[in-house]
Amino acid sequence: MSENAPQEAPQDPEESAAERKMQFLFSLRSRGVTDARTLTAMEKIDRGPFVRGHFATHAYDDTPLPISCGQTISQPSVVGLMTQALKVQPRDKVLEVGTGSGYQAAILSQLARRVYTMDRHPRLASEAAEIFRALDLTNITVLTGDGSFGLPDQAPFDRILVTAAAEDPPGPLLAQLKIGGIMVVPVGQSDTVQSLIRVTKTENGFDYDELTPVRFVPLLGGVDRDE
Repeated sequence: MSENAPQEAPQDPEESAAERKMQFLFSLRSRGVTDARTLTAMEKIDRGPFVRGHFATHAYDDTPLPISCGQTISQPSVVGLMTQALKVQPRDKVLEVGTGSGYQAAILSQLARRVYTMDRHPRLASEAAEIFRALDLTNITVLTGDGSFGLPDQAPFDRILVTAAAEDPPGPLLAQLKIGGIMVVPVGQSDTVQSLIRVTKTENGFDYDELTPVRFVPLLGGVDRDE
């Protein structure tokens, strides 16, 4: 290299982080996440701590990634679309079925008064609780259990979010919604044909809105003790 060749300036880490955040938010908006409160929550909650191992370098890509117990962390745009569809209000009590990495619950914690999140995998529940403590997210309660039956002791809920696909919106969860409450759930009989459904509970029953095609792991019953 010639002594007179221009030297590449070292990249400012703060500038790099800011640019990465701008790209992240632009990606969300370009995929239909436009709600201001949702975008603010997703800007505040860093996805990085929820992605471990050699996938950590892809934490800010808009793609699902493998996590422990054969599960996945959803791609950020899907997290954003589900959160936006849920229309969480500041005083809401929210139930999430399927804690997974904990990323979705962390987003919800920025929007709701209280979040209860359940997972059938004790390891996932424990790892998520550890991250929540590290991030000082004190309005999240993590439980191990069969989320398909909900959480009757804390019902009714203003909002319920299911992060695994059911053949139909689970009856026990519908029963635990308040009048005027909303549940967002992936519905489909295979892992290739699923739709994101928003269910609103009314005085006269339930209203259903089909939102967008998605692909989630299936909603399974029971608790996985083989860990």
